[in-house]
Amino acid sequence: MNRDNSAESSGGRGGESVEELLRGVHARLLPVGLVTPEVAGGMRYARVVADELVFAYALDEPTRVRSLTDADVERAGAEEVGRAGRANLMRVPVQHEEISLEGHATLQSVFGDSHFVASKALYLGELARQVTGESLPSAGALVVVPTRHLCAFHPIADGSVVEALNDLAMYALGAYEDGPGRLSPRVYWWRRGGLTSLTVVDEETRTLSLRPPQELLALMKGLVRLDRAGRIATPAAGRPAPDPAELTRTTIGSVARLAEDPAGLGDAFASALALAHVRCTADPEASELVTWDAWATAVRLGSALFAGSESEQWYLGEENTFRLPAAAAAPPADARAWLDALYLALACRAHDRVDRLCRVPLETLRQDDTVDAYVLHWVDTLRTYLSGGTGDAVVEKLLATMQASLPETLTHSPDEFVNRVDYQPVALFHRLFTGDHEAFRGALTEALAEHGGYWAQSAAPRARVALGPLAMACLAHDQGFPIDPDGLPHLPRYLVDGKRVEDIS
Repeated sequence: MNRDNSAESSGGRGGESVEELLRGVHARLLPVGLVTPEVAGGMRYARVVADELVFAYALDEPTRVRSLTDADVERAGAEEVGRAGRANLMRVPVQHEEISLEGHATLQSVFGDSHFVASKALYLGELARQVTGESLPSAGALVVVPTRHLCAFHPIADGSVVEALNDLAMYALGAYEDGPGRLSPRVYWWRRGGLTSLTVVDEETRTLSLRPPQELLALMKGLVRLDRAGRIATPAAGRPAPDPAELTRTTIGSVARLAEDPAGLGDAFASALALAHVRCTADPEASELVTWDAWATAVRLGSALFAGSESEQWYLGEENTFRLPAAAAAPPADARAWLDALYLALACRAHDRVDRLCRVPLETLRQDDTVDAYVLHWVDTLRTYLSGGTGDAVVEKLLATMQASLPETLTHSPDEFVNRVDYQPVALFHRLFTGDHEAFRGALTEALAEHGGYWAQSAAPRARVALGPLAMACLAHDQGFPIDPDGLPHLPRYLVDGKRVEDIS
């Protein structure tokens, strides 16, 4: 039977036994307008859980859906009703469809005949596992419940969140207007079991607009920057790896245009960095000259991006000659790109370029509003250490980095990315700084395992090499730590031991 043909009742005690109540009760979302003052008087247990949404309990009967009253809940017991309402709700059968949008955003659409489908948004984490087989990220998800028969959500995991926010808003409004069983046209942010409305209603014009809270805006900004730089594992990162020949042509073309468009240096660096990683797919030990040329190219461009450059000429393979025009230092406010440039220079033993990078004003990098505080503390730690700062100063800055990377302090980055990728060089540096060879070896093994686990089978360029751990391993090797690169994945052995390294003038 199509349940839209069944009757709705806002209350009234039936003749059900406690067992029948518990067997049929479901947690439910109701539109605020349906809970009139008269109805609310008999449902004091009900509560507003988000703008326009009320949490209540309803009894699913063969010919009607009846909202439970305070007397019903008291008769069956509040805790028992709560447990049964959730369990029964999550057993309601639904259909699931993944909707791909024009960009790389996807919507997870959950629908069905039951009056309770949209109410599953109350327990979105459990619903996501049921229909997709995956847990929601720590940042939660965007979700809409336009009618009682429909719930759609988008996990907040990558830069597609911006596209998804706008698309969900249009999707929800269209479904709400079409009905039946209207619930809410708003977009909500589900996180840790709570719902926050992202939609603002202009009461005079009755128009809707989106206004995410500052916390979500910060997350979105960070995710967009991470995604664009290919730093996080996303569905798009599962595509085939870029072709080295194509990346070489792109890098050469980017450098060739710098004489007329110096602002393209950041793109040229990103292309060269991707090429250096991709070259290690076929040459994981970095034993070939063309691989070294790619790494040396990335070092030069990274250094030029932040510290300027004199006119330079070098080779990328036997056939390609580079000419980098002279450029004054104009460092961008991109703390993670600075870290990439520094990691590259450390791995390639370009010590003069390390020194130049460490002279980049910290105030400039602190203008990067897309990163968490721990990133800037980490930059400060490395600058202090590599510039010969005192041990006490290094310890103070390292402790600040560790404290600022705790999950409860993160505002811009996904927990998994921070824990498995971004923080690993910090953990390694801690062991390096204390001179603990055994602990460093264990931390390096863990860092490489976390890198491999995070990227899994992805063909994204950054999956090939664990760049931060590589830089720390090179530092440790040169300080006499016993590091055998044989059998260490994601670390090119001839960069670790320096045997492929040539002078980068």
